[in-house]
Amino acid sequence: MFAVSGDLPFGSLSAPGAGMLPKLVAGLMMLLAALILIDAGASPEFATIDWSDRGHAALVVLIAAGAVAAYRPLGFLIAMALLVFALLVVVERRNAFVAAAYSIALTLFAYWLFGKALKAPLERGLLWF
Repeated sequence: MFAVSGDLPFGSLSAPGAGMLPKLVAGLMMLLAALILIDAGASPEFATIDWSDRGHAALVVLIAAGAVAAYRPLGFLIAMALLVFALLVVVERRNAFVAAAYSIALTLFAYWLFGKALKAPLERGLLWF
């Protein structure tokens, strides 16, 4: 991160440059990693960790991987609605109708926030929005 953002101007606090945020994020990541390494001896050993919830975690990873694979062809609206719906119905075992309403509402809010208010480029996909 530091090497890539080295060519960008850092700026000052009153007028930040394009290289300030990447360097701050990389610095914080290194600081937090050092703190984790220092405190690693206090955590339980790897062999003593309870792995009984690994099926639940595997479902979350598989559904997220499916959403990543479907994002470009389907677009933001369809892929994110399916992601939230699948997580609620398959993983959390919620009512399908409530999950559908919630996933559509959440996706439309996220589309408005990122696509319209923040003007972030979102993948159009099948719906051509």
